[in-house]
Amino acid sequence: MSPVRMGAARAGVLALMLALSAAGTASAQNLTAYSRLAQQLDAAAAAAGQDSLATLKQLDAAQAALSELQPTLSSAKLSAALQDTLNAVRAAQARTPAELQAQVQLARGLMRKALYDQTMNLLATTPANGSDHLKLLARELGVEPASVQTDVQAGHLNRAAWKLQQSATAKLQAALGSVQAQQSGAAYLNLARAAGWFTVVQDAARSVDPPLKPEQFSLALTQLSGGQLGELQGSLRSLRGGVAALSTSLKTPAAQTDSPVKGAVSSGKPPVSVPPAPSPATSSPATPPRVSPATTPGANTGATIAASLPRTAGADAAYASLGRALSATTRADLPAARRALQDALTALTKAPAALRNAPGYGALVQRVKFMAGRAALRPADVQALIGDLSTLEARQAGKSGSVMTALASGTALALGGGVRAMLALLLALVCAAPLYLLNLAFGGKNPFWRAISAALLLLLLPTLAEGLLGFLGWLGDTLNVPFLRGLLALTPGQSAFGVPLRMLITALALGLATYGFRGLCVQFGLLGGRRPAGPRPAPKPKQPDQTSFDWDEEL
Repeated sequence: MSPVRMGAARAGVLALMLALSAAGTASAQNLTAYSRLAQQLDAAAAAAGQDSLATLKQLDAAQAALSELQPTLSSAKLSAALQDTLNAVRAAQARTPAELQAQVQLARGLMRKALYDQTMNLLATTPANGSDHLKLLARELGVEPASVQTDVQAGHLNRAAWKLQQSATAKLQAALGSVQAQQSGAAYLNLARAAGWFTVVQDAARSVDPPLKPEQFSLALTQLSGGQLGELQGSLRSLRGGVAALSTSLKTPAAQTDSPVKGAVSSGKPPVSVPPAPSPATSSPATPPRVSPATTPGANTGATIAASLPRTAGADAAYASLGRALSATTRADLPAARRALQDALTALTKAPAALRNAPGYGALVQRVKFMAGRAALRPADVQALIGDLSTLEARQAGKSGSVMTALASGTALALGGGVRAMLALLLALVCAAPLYLLNLAFGGKNPFWRAISAALLLLLLPTLAEGLLGFLGWLGDTLNVPFLRGLLALTPGQSAFGVPLRMLITALALGLATYGFRGLCVQFGLLGGRRPAGPRPAPKPKQPDQTSFDWDEEL
């Protein structure tokens, strides 16, 4: 993985420091939206690099789930950080699978941290309302739910929290142990996974000496993407030493703290706390033990790290908007696609000077403007813009763009909108000529010629559908008729379903053609033995009103 490609995922680490503050009052999360968000993000990571359109649909579903989850999050900073991270996931989808998976790991870390904070606060104030939260949190952190629920029911909330952090630390240690000091996608993904798990135990990590800090993960990711392998080895040794010390400190529960949950908020220097286990003599189910909530540094720490991260400035937001436009075009939601293209244009115009001064920036801006006003916008048009943006990134890094990307961009500009619709309709109309002539020449009762005619019809069916439906869709978009515009979603080249559908139609056509031509070969005596010798019967005289030549009678 190149430094430019790996650079964007490091931005997700910022979210780990920007928004991990506990709520001042106990509140509950929308667990259904949380589970759906986790499911869609994990599915997008698993399918990364295999089906881009399916991945975009999963990210759309993840965005819908996040929109439902955000009002129930107790931290506005955390809510904004999750949205930024999901935008980074969309941007990474246009780059490499490893980068998308790394961004998902960072997003999942933020989700687990938010669930941990709110669950601990909820259990400390209204334990009866936190049972479902605790079950989900335990599954997320790899702990048996019954174990922590027993502790909570016995009034040992600090012991339950300690078990959860102990499990998260073990996962952090395993992920960090898999990181090799080499510039590869696997090393980058494992380091991002470790950073995600560190999110949950970030506060406990401040208790070790020296404290384990988020900036160390950010620095290691910077060194990995920059190819500074010598410095990376030192950073990995420091991180592993800190995680080992953290694991040792969590082997036994610490003493109970007296810091109340209620009213605790993040500050510039948050308190160091490890979830302790209360003494049986001092706690009871009726009086929940008080536990120090997880808190994090303020936004000033995140701003400092942001300034130190080498990124492809300005490209992330544009990639995210183009990804939304691509998803909208696949379902023929062209108004949404145009809005997303306008967002991409805004992101490009607000990009830093480094990107705006790269060769081809002005041409890309003009192409985005042109596509935003094009009728019957198709997925290939947006894909060409994504390729143009990747070329701009390459030029910013001093590299040349792809010839195929430039060819695709030129084709999308020249052949699209009304031009594409008219040409496709013309081809669809021309398809009637060979079908008519075939029926005129060989029409009759011979089943083999009928099979061959059906095969030709099936082979021409994608062209017919593209021409007729594409033209009607273009007409509907031009006249603003949603029903006709929606027909674009049924064209073969619109989305991923067209590929297996065309393969199925082609297979049926091949089967019919094989059946028909084999039958003719048998009639001609080329297969299944020669025809018996003897005089051939005289052909019947052609009737004056006969409009087709019946080959089965001649044979």
